[in-house]
Amino acid sequence: MTELNVTPQEFKYLKEQLTARMIQILTEEQGYSLEDAIDRVYTSPIYEKLSDASTGLFFQSPRYVLSYM
Repeated sequence: MTELNVTPQEFKYLKEQLTARMIQILTEEQGYSLEDAIDRVYTSPIYEKLSDASTGLFFQSPRYVLSYM
């Protein structure tokens, strides 16, 4: 179990959904190509923090998390 009372499976699901939405926002609203959006999200320092359940970022909105990129 992770720090915020979610199972590892729940954390993985929530992180994946948030990441997918962030990529969608970058492509549809900010004009990134899919490849560039994926690269930008997965190589960003904020993704490292998002991957740490103790930060609680996976509970935030995708726009909020993107604001830190």
